[in-house]
Amino acid sequence: MPSARPEAELPPLKIVPTASLVLHEEFEAQRSAPLAARLFSDGVLKNPPIVASIEGDNRYVVLDGTNRAVAMAALAAPHILVQVVDYDDPQLILDTWSHLVTEMPHDEFFDGVKALDELRLEPSDQLHARAELARRRAVAYVILWDAAQPDMSRAAKPGAHRVYLLYVDDDRRGKTAILTRLVDTYQPRGRINRVSTDHFNQLLPLYDNVTALVVFPRYTPSEIVELARQGAYLPTGVTRHVIPGRALRLNFPLAVLIDHRQSLEGKNAWLQDWIRAKLANKEVRYYQESTYLFDE
Repeated sequence: MPSARPEAELPPLKIVPTASLVLHEEFEAQRSAPLAARLFSDGVLKNPPIVASIEGDNRYVVLDGTNRAVAMAALAAPHILVQVVDYDDPQLILDTWSHLVTEMPHDEFFDGVKALDELRLEPSDQLHARAELARRRAVAYVILWDAAQPDMSRAAKPGAHRVYLLYVDDDRRGKTAILTRLVDTYQPRGRINRVSTDHFNQLLPLYDNVTALVVFPRYTPSEIVELARQGAYLPTGVTRHVIPGRALRLNFPLAVLIDHRQSLEGKNAWLQDWIRAKLANKEVRYYQESTYLFDE
């Protein structure tokens, strides 16, 4: 059941200069442009991006909400509402999504990966692949659903797949850039399903037309901040941040953020008055339990 939460425990919301946000992952132009139009049409910022302060800097790294941040910049909004989190909070979890690729011809997927001259593919078993990825000797590994199997239905038998480790022999372009090129080989041609497991046979009953599973390494918060400072982006949909006390459905007036006349200090004072009014009207509710939403 929802409950009221004391004001002192509310998520830290702040209005900051839009230009102070730096990204750690690529943005999706096909999503950010329509999102900018929708934001302008709706007149509200529904969910604020999640950011963390960069030590010794006046900027913030965007942990979640990259496309929203880019969309606000496209609207020429001088300021943006964000939720500032402590990246050292032990309750904040930094995890990694794997990409389950579906609806793409298997040969086309495999040929695209093999065509990347920076990558060297080595056949492996999954146990060894996990170890190589954990040691960062490999940049990723791929589990390819065996197209030679006569039955491509969900009733897949264990072992009906092949595992390949992906190594980088020439790192002049940087590993993050190479990972982006890897994702670019399948993103426009297949469907990417973000999954939190690399147990391939558990995923097969849940998805049709499975092509492959691409598994990425786990990153640390310091790596994410350093990437953002250097302007080196990971592919979109790789990092997964689990944020304690995430603020959702704020529906904050866009007019406040795009106003060029009002100062940043004035807008933050307006924000505090707006929050107090929400609390007074009992419009803020805290949900502690984990939740599955079936209407997203």
